[in-house]
Amino acid sequence: MFNRLKTFLIIFASMAMFWSCEDQLDLQPEDNRLTAEASFEDPDAYKQFLAKLYAGLAISGQEGPAGQPDLVGLDEGFSQYLRLYWKLQELTTDEAVIGWNDGTIKDLHNQNWTSGNEFIRTMYSRIMYQVAQANEFLRQTTPEKLDSRGVESSLRNDIEDFRAEARFLRALSYYHALDLFGNPPFVTEEDPIGAFLPEQIQRAELFDYIEGELLDIESTIVAANQNEYGRADQAAVWMLLAKLYQNAEVYNGENRSAEVIDYTSRIADAGFSLVDDYQKLFLADNDTNGAQNEVIFPITFDGIETQAYGGMTFIVHAAVGGDMDPADFGINGGWAGIRTTSALVNKFLDDEDNPIEDVEDERALFFTEGQSKEISDISSFTDGYAVTKFKNVDTQGNPGSDPTGDFPDTDFPMFRLADAYLMYAEAHLRGGGGSEAQAVEYINELRERAYGNSDNNISASDLDLDFIIDERARELYWEAHRRTDLIRFNLFTENGIWPFKGGVPQGTTTQPFRNIFPIPASDLGVNTNLVQNPGY
Repeated sequence: MFNRLKTFLIIFASMAMFWSCEDQLDLQPEDNRLTAEASFEDPDAYKQFLAKLYAGLAISGQEGPAGQPDLVGLDEGFSQYLRLYWKLQELTTDEAVIGWNDGTIKDLHNQNWTSGNEFIRTMYSRIMYQVAQANEFLRQTTPEKLDSRGVESSLRNDIEDFRAEARFLRALSYYHALDLFGNPPFVTEEDPIGAFLPEQIQRAELFDYIEGELLDIESTIVAANQNEYGRADQAAVWMLLAKLYQNAEVYNGENRSAEVIDYTSRIADAGFSLVDDYQKLFLADNDTNGAQNEVIFPITFDGIETQAYGGMTFIVHAAVGGDMDPADFGINGGWAGIRTTSALVNKFLDDEDNPIEDVEDERALFFTEGQSKEISDISSFTDGYAVTKFKNVDTQGNPGSDPTGDFPDTDFPMFRLADAYLMYAEAHLRGGGGSEAQAVEYINELRERAYGNSDNNISASDLDLDFIIDERARELYWEAHRRTDLIRFNLFTENGIWPFKGGVPQGTTTQPFRNIFPIPASDLGVNTNLVQNPGY
């Protein structure tokens, strides 16, 4: 079924490219199997195309793990959506460093990137590719198109659900563009197909567009907690709206905390529940071990059916090295790449000189044997504690389905209930209303799971924004939230310091223009409608 995207990964990318040419030139191909009309003769094609949209977050081409890539440029492993997004959200912060010397990768943690950085450029391209795919799906599923193909009513009802999901996925990618790049080019299904230069949209306008799209599909997408696992539903829409509103002051200068309270409250009442064991959220069976009841929207992976060198393959393999045993992680070998800084480790300690092994917080998932807490040389894997959060083993310790040990089954929890609880508490502190008692209760539910008891619960007097940003790190580290969080708290550039930020061991502040990334120089060179973000 769809929950693993197992049988639906077909080559719609090349079809979209052909349709563009066909509409422009009105030519007929010798092989009519390539036409849109022929492709949609099979009723399953609509769901297959939708699956391609979801798969674009997890894999990098048509033939995993490599071959027939979606994008030409970086290696397929480097250019996968989640891998790129994770790097921009984590390597730029106190939560992660990487020991490799691939191209300009170290510029991310150093915060000295330029508009020529290939990782930033390829994230930009990946986002726009996802948007283009969603646009094409919407063009091919209009009532007029369905009428011309004689699509019967029951399938039409399904397609209406699919269209809402496609619009959600497009909104998600545009949200990433809003957050990362601020002022990207903007194209919808209403724009012409073929060669033209997209107009640039300003950040506040893109905010309004995403908000409008999500509000428009809120009542038409499948009800909360009622869709197949791995597919978006009403709760995913609510969560993305809450994320949009949570960061509204950054995007358009408005405080929308009241809306954050509204939508996180809806999520809390939608039947989700915290899994009993924090580690279960990040294991190979996190789609069945109870974690699925906490996860609102995952990026799904399967060791057999969704093979890629990005995504969870990167996150699991690259975190293993030194004295770590790859078998404990269900993989055939570590890549000795990503670790964390002492700044994250210290958030779990009452005293920075205390050993992390004595911490009772079960969220402190670090490997310390043979590892130094402080980093002297980023290139050395043993400098900095390793993170053991994500594994390709199930709750019984059994490895994932791929017998080679290359590709994990572990799904990535993009949105989960614990985050909604933390968002509610923060929004309350920022003047959004809600209940102080409810905010404290939500935080204590997370801390009781983390400690196994109520001894470390907080009271209302402990609840402030300094506590929230640190608790978000303790609960959500390595889940691709940190950069956005630090920017919202004004700690990402000019006010925050952590090891090797700015390229120096002790860390330093950087210029605030780096709160958004540059429009890639390669796109500026071909699209005269684009203006570079300030500072670049």
